[in-house]
Amino acid sequence: MNQRGGRHGFDRVGLLKDLRGGLLDGGLAVAVTSVVFGWLYIRVRAGTSPTIAVMPFLADADTYRLYWLCQAFGWSALLWSWLTVVLGLLVSGGGPRRLPVAGARLERWHRATSLNALVLMFAHAFLFFAEEARDNQENLGWPGRLGAAFVKAFVPGGYASGTGAVAILIGLVAFYLAIPLGLAFYLRRRIGTKAWRVLHRFVIVIYALSVWHTLLYGTNVWYDGPFRTLVWLLQVPIAVLLLARMVAPARASERLPTTGRLAWVAARAAVAATIVALVAVVVTGRDGGRIPGAVSAPLNTTAEMVWGGLALLLLLMAAAVRGARS
Repeated sequence: MNQRGGRHGFDRVGLLKDLRGGLLDGGLAVAVTSVVFGWLYIRVRAGTSPTIAVMPFLADADTYRLYWLCQAFGWSALLWSWLTVVLGLLVSGGGPRRLPVAGARLERWHRATSLNALVLMFAHAFLFFAEEARDNQENLGWPGRLGAAFVKAFVPGGYASGTGAVAILIGLVAFYLAIPLGLAFYLRRRIGTKAWRVLHRFVIVIYALSVWHTLLYGTNVWYDGPFRTLVWLLQVPIAVLLLARMVAPARASERLPTTGRLAWVAARAAVAATIVALVAVVVTGRDGGRIPGAVSAPLNTTAEMVWGGLALLLLLMAAAVRGARS
């Protein structure tokens, strides 16, 4: 076994190198999180946050500082997830013929933002855990309150009230899938480069789950409006780059014919339709979300549906990896 963890082992040296290379990016993420926290805090103090329209008790910004810090890390985690997906699609797709940055540097940025997105996601979940432990509505002792908070924040299905019963489950599914998919790059010697590339494509599903989690439980975007529209607007370049990646991947071996493969053509058509839908939402500013003063429609997704979808996704991932290794 050599210092890189063995020919078929975990690339520890590569991971440590990427972690060191991502320190500046991580510092920027913390700075962005601080700005977002300040903005959220000021809006609460001014009484202009849409969150307190639904949950008035959160209007005490100082008492619920951990909650707002949790929200800030959630937004920076989503932003870094967006960045790493964009960079990944630029690297793996045909992309513009002339990019201002070399492909190798884009790859390094992609790995750095990917690792920092994982850290930000964990910070988001941990601060939610800390707020639940601090709030202690059940009047438990410290062991009890820590255990209850851990279940709510880190155990899928452990949060069982309101919108969070589905939204937090979706967020945790995204988080726990992001860890192995994000770190699989450093196991490519063990699973095989081809299998890793196939597996890594499922990252786009994790990103979609993260956006879904935000729209369901990101209290600052519960209502239709400019901020919610901005979230949808950011998805347009993702969808465009994904379609470009499917039509003209960077590797010639992945270029499939436009006709003759029904599933592949259907996938391209689905992404194209998604782009049209995203543009429509951005232009109209309406996506069927909550409207101030109106009775909100019940969730059309249940926890059982999420679990079923997860099982199907895992089966697809396993089948894809097995096909790549056969």
